[in-house]
Amino acid sequence: MTALVFLVEDDPDLRDQLTGLIDHVCDAKVVATADTEAAAVSWIQDHARDDILIVLDLYLKAGTGFGVLESMHDASARNRVIILTNSASGANRARCLALGVRAVYDKTAELEAFLSYCGEHRHEELPR
Repeated sequence: MTALVFLVEDDPDLRDQLTGLIDHVCDAKVVATADTEAAAVSWIQDHARDDILIVLDLYLKAGTGFGVLESMHDASARNRVIILTNSASGANRARCLALGVRAVYDKTAELEAFLSYCGEHRHEELPR
């Protein structure tokens, strides 16, 4: 079964590129996107019980990925999140991992590792 992905990325060109990569390289399907914290939180709340992997940028058009994570009150829901950001500093990685995300990747330096991870874990059951 193809993994379903919710992509939270504010750069429209990068969002389109990532959608294509995730769909083709990872054998997954991006089912929705958001570019702000409010839109991401709303979508996640509406789909809280769905088996969907969330790929989340930390700095958005309005708000942050940290705000999205903190809105997810169920810790198991945060385990459905992979961070993909240009701000993968040691402090940001530690904060994200402390909040319970699956993994943190730098968009520039670790894109191949991100795609590899998604491909390897696409059939893994996600917590609900």
